[in-house]
Amino acid sequence: MANEDSIQAAPHTTAKLAAEFFGTFLLVLGGVGTAVFSASFPDSENPLGVGFLGVAIAFGLTVLIGVYAVGHISGGHFNPAVTLGVVLSGRMPWKDVPGYWIAQLVGGALASTVIYAIAAGGADGFLDNAVESGFASNGYDELSPGGFNLISVIVAEVVLTAVFLYVILGATSGRGPAGFAGIAIGCTLTLIHLISIPISNTSVNPARSLAAAIYGGPEALGQVWVFFVAPLLGALIAGLTYKVFFEKVIEENR
Repeated sequence: MANEDSIQAAPHTTAKLAAEFFGTFLLVLGGVGTAVFSASFPDSENPLGVGFLGVAIAFGLTVLIGVYAVGHISGGHFNPAVTLGVVLSGRMPWKDVPGYWIAQLVGGALASTVIYAIAAGGADGFLDNAVESGFASNGYDELSPGGFNLISVIVAEVVLTAVFLYVILGATSGRGPAGFAGIAIGCTLTLIHLISIPISNTSVNPARSLAAAIYGGPEALGQVWVFFVAPLLGALIAGLTYKVFFEKVIEENR
C-alpha cells in the first residue's frame, strides 16, 4: 500500500481561491505596506527607511514566499495579469479565471484596508500624509515618481509584464529546474521594481494597483485603468507568444 503522504488529491477549487486570496493579500501587505511605512522613515528629509531598493526587495520577497507557501495549491499567480498569461498559454482552463480574478482583487483590497487601519493609528498627520502622497499608488504625469508621461508608463508596464510572464512560464515549465521557480519569479519581480518604481511606481499587477488606489485618492483611482490595461496587454502578448518563441524551438531541436 502506498504511503498516505504520497497520495495527494488535486486541490479543490475553494482551496485554489483561498490560496490566491492569501497570496495576493500577502503581496500587497508586504509590498505596499513597506512603501507606506518604511520607504522613508521618519520622513523624506531625514530618511532612515528602506527606499526604492527596500520596496523592490519587499515585493520580490512577498511573491517568493507566497509561491513556496501556496503555489502548489493554486499555481501562485497572485496577479490577474499572470492568470491571463497562464490561461492563454494553455496551462489552465478559462472557467477558473473569474474566480481567480475575484480572489486576487478582494485579497489585495483587504490588505490595503489593513494597511490603512494601521496607518490610522500612527503619529499625528501620518495617515493624511500617506493618503496625500498617493498611498503607494501607481500613476503617470504628476502621479509618476519621476514625472513620466502616459506613453512611457504604458510601454514600461506592457514590456515588463510580458517579461515577467515569460519568466514565470519558463520557470514553471516541466523542463525547468524543479524547486527553483519561486526564486526566479521573486528575483524577477524585484528587478522589475528596480527598473520601474521611478516610472510608474511599478504595477505589472492590476490587483496591487487597485488595492493602493482605493486609498490613494480620486486622482489615483482616475488613473488606475492604465494599470489594468497595460499589464493585461503585456500578459496577452506573452501568453500568446511563449509557445511560439520558446517551446517551438525546443520541439525543433529534439
